[in-house]
Amino acid sequence: MMTTGQAAPRRARRRWAITACVALLLLTALAWGLWQIARARCFALIGQAICHVETGRPLVALTFDDGPTDRGVDAILPVLAAHGARATFFLIGNELAQRPALARRILAAGNEIGNHSYSHVRMVGHGEAFYAREIARTDALIRAVGGRPGLFRPPNGKKLIGLPRALASAQRRMIMWDVEDPHTDDPAAFARQIVTQARPGSIILVHAMYRTNRTGRQALPLILDGLAARGLKVVTVSDLLAAGSPPKD
Repeated sequence: MMTTGQAAPRRARRRWAITACVALLLLTALAWGLWQIARARCFALIGQAICHVETGRPLVALTFDDGPTDRGVDAILPVLAAHGARATFFLIGNELAQRPALARRILAAGNEIGNHSYSHVRMVGHGEAFYAREIARTDALIRAVGGRPGLFRPPNGKKLIGLPRALASAQRRMIMWDVEDPHTDDPAAFARQIVTQARPGSIILVHAMYRTNRTGRQALPLILDGLAARGLKVVTVSDLLAAGSPPKD
């Protein structure tokens, strides 16, 4: 038979185990919640994550992330020109530094350049100086090629508190998206899904800069044809913002 002196430590260990399990569950729930907030397209804890624009005009913004690369720019610019479309290119600073002539070509064709960070690491879990440096270094490169800094897109769409605070301090707008490239290797299906989801005020994300983005490059003419067939004109993010306003939180 267990004595009172023996039972007390067992009860204490049981209470400790239950407390530890509850704490672990709470920490897991908190981590999951923060991850969902960090990746949310249209929500930010601080500032505003702009994923579409409220406008009565039949306009959509087409955006391209990453690069610049010769493969991407050579494929994208002629298609945009043929369709009378202008787009926003969110470029990575360390790649822009290596290929500034490509950025000048993008601007000369009537498009605009946005900031996609300098190193393209996830913008979560860093200090204030890191975020400020990522923004400022790429902004300086954008100015050097003749662009006007003002728009920032977080790599992989990740953000929590530090990045939005740094963007507010730098007076930069955080641009997300409400339509993105689907998971398919079929250019027709890729284009069809984007065209179907787009609506006036949409900000569309397409990846087309790297070798693995072949489907996006092949789908681009189909996307532009499909949007035109729906009466939607493709413009830059800045032009879309000028034609309306982001939804109020």
